[in-house]
Amino acid sequence: MQRGTLRDLFELLSSMRFAISLLTVLGIASIIGTVIQQGQPYNAYLNQFGPFWFPMLERTGLYNLYNTSWFVVILAFLVLSTSLCIIRQTTPMLREIRGYREHAREASLRQFAHQHGFRAGIAPADAQARVLTYMRDSGFSARSNARADGGVLIAAKQGSASRSGYFLAHGAIVLICVGGLLDGDLPLRVRMALGGKASTTAGQLIVEMPESSRMGEDNWSFRGNLFIPEGRSNRTAVLRLGDGILLQPLPFSVALTKFHIEHYDNGSPSRFASDIVITDDASGETLSHTLEVNRPLTHRGVTLYQSGFEDGGSMLRLTARSLSADAALATTQVEGAVGDSLAIEAGKHPYKLELTDFRAFNVEDFGSPTQEAETSAGLAQLQRQLGSGAISASSRDLRNLGPSFGYKLRDAAGQAREFHNYMMPVEQRGAWFIISGMREEAGTDFRYIRFPLDDDGRIDTWFDIHKIFMDPRRHAQIAARFAQRSLPGADSATRERFVATALHTASLFAERGYEGVGRFIESTIPAAEQERAMDVFSKVLQGMVWEAWLLAREQAGLAEPVMDDKHALFLGNTLAALSDSRFYGAPLYFQLTDYTLRQATVLQVTRSPGKPLVYLGSLLMVLGIFAMLYIRERRLFVLVKPDGDTLVALSTNRRTMDVDDIFRHHAESLRARLAPASTDPLPEHTP
Repeated sequence: MQRGTLRDLFELLSSMRFAISLLTVLGIASIIGTVIQQGQPYNAYLNQFGPFWFPMLERTGLYNLYNTSWFVVILAFLVLSTSLCIIRQTTPMLREIRGYREHAREASLRQFAHQHGFRAGIAPADAQARVLTYMRDSGFSARSNARADGGVLIAAKQGSASRSGYFLAHGAIVLICVGGLLDGDLPLRVRMALGGKASTTAGQLIVEMPESSRMGEDNWSFRGNLFIPEGRSNRTAVLRLGDGILLQPLPFSVALTKFHIEHYDNGSPSRFASDIVITDDASGETLSHTLEVNRPLTHRGVTLYQSGFEDGGSMLRLTARSLSADAALATTQVEGAVGDSLAIEAGKHPYKLELTDFRAFNVEDFGSPTQEAETSAGLAQLQRQLGSGAISASSRDLRNLGPSFGYKLRDAAGQAREFHNYMMPVEQRGAWFIISGMREEAGTDFRYIRFPLDDDGRIDTWFDIHKIFMDPRRHAQIAARFAQRSLPGADSATRERFVATALHTASLFAERGYEGVGRFIESTIPAAEQERAMDVFSKVLQGMVWEAWLLAREQAGLAEPVMDDKHALFLGNTLAALSDSRFYGAPLYFQLTDYTLRQATVLQVTRSPGKPLVYLGSLLMVLGIFAMLYIRERRLFVLVKPDGDTLVALSTNRRTMDVDDIFRHHAESLRARLAPASTDPLPEHTP
């Protein structure tokens, strides 16, 4: 019973149906792994799939699919199944390759699709010699078998190497799968389990990482990243494993002497390369090399690839501008390097400014809509009337926006928002802006606010207007000036009602921007009168902001501007930015004024023992497919009886369009040698 069970298990594992089933599952899984981007931060998946689907997909391992236990197990079973299939088919396949079938019976030959008989005019011995000569001249390997009745059967074969394609293709699958297993996370996880290692969360300094998260130099399979700023060296790669990381020391150190980057006309990188110096730990020898994309370097069994580049600690000089109505928050200068965490005071509230990134070039597509700060969909009509900050271009328009930097502003409770600010102004729809992006969680899209520039190309005017208009203590003064300018001859009662309306509108706008005004209109005014109310509120807001601008210029000792089309556009853009600033979520805006660039290279370092197996398997796969498709196996049989009756039969492993012509050629050639006087016609069609 046990022997029968083992035989059945062997039959199952070595069957083609089982292997095809495994391949189907792996194929479907690979499609899913292609659709879902692999190896991203878990916050990005949470934002993409939501709180319901995120844990379900996490449990199935779809975020790191190719290294999940079930995927590795299926891959291992595929290796086992294919190996057993090779073992199972080796003996009969070799027998078929070596055999000539010289003992075939006449009845079997007459069942062939291609067979023809005629009467030979010579003795069987002479016929045998002539047939063997013909077979040899035609590229066949032949063997003859004398029969008991005095006849002879000559069996020849050609193209038996096509069956080797079976072994080559199946062996290639085994080699590629084994190579994939060796180069995946499986060896790393085994070493972690046996060596008591465990991954740790990212965001820690390397010197603070525990010893349990550090692998040994003898780790024979890994894939990680090496971050090196200009003028510095590094010998510790970072390996990502799920949502954690491990440290992998290298048997040498890599120093970056110079990072080169070239750009296309639109600012996108066209070439980047790293001038590196490798210092071997064992011998102390140094090796200088320029590493470029698609030109890797291998040293001590570790291959280095040029993967990307980042900021290496550029020095940034910033101007901190107040976004609160508190006049005590004066404009200040801040200086720090990327990676620094600076203490910032915003009134009575302490913050930490964490400089996280700097980019000297930013190529953006202005043909796609830019996502602005959140606004209620029900306010679309009001925003159209006031002037929206959204970009609705649909054509592709790549532009280099110049330098930008990223930072996080963290409050005393540890809560942080992430910001992405551009240095250079951007022209959109006839106006110039400074753009700043904000997001509350990593992995989500930035929401952008556009600060309009004044006639002199400065951002100061908008902040002066913001300081006055968003200060509730100044609303009464602004409303009174607006009423005086709009209703110079009105009585006091009318003016008071006008002032009250202006104060209420300014209060709604200062609290929630357009959303506050829109909600008030939708909730308190009948639908039939909402369009007229929108027009009234828009004019009130424009007038109030105009007065705030005039007041700011008066305080600065500047002349009153003229209301023309250019200033009307600036007024509308100012209102849009004032509304979006309600969702900015920070008391300060940091403007980049100057910087000292310092580049860093990102190298991918790998030790891949399975790579030669994958390359060899790929070569064998090509050879195997070539052998199976283009090498045609043919077996030609000639049976000569004592009375001269002769039978010619041909078998082939694949029926092709030319097989009829090939058989006709062999049959005619053999008949010409054995029965030159015969006039028996060959069959026009074979069954």
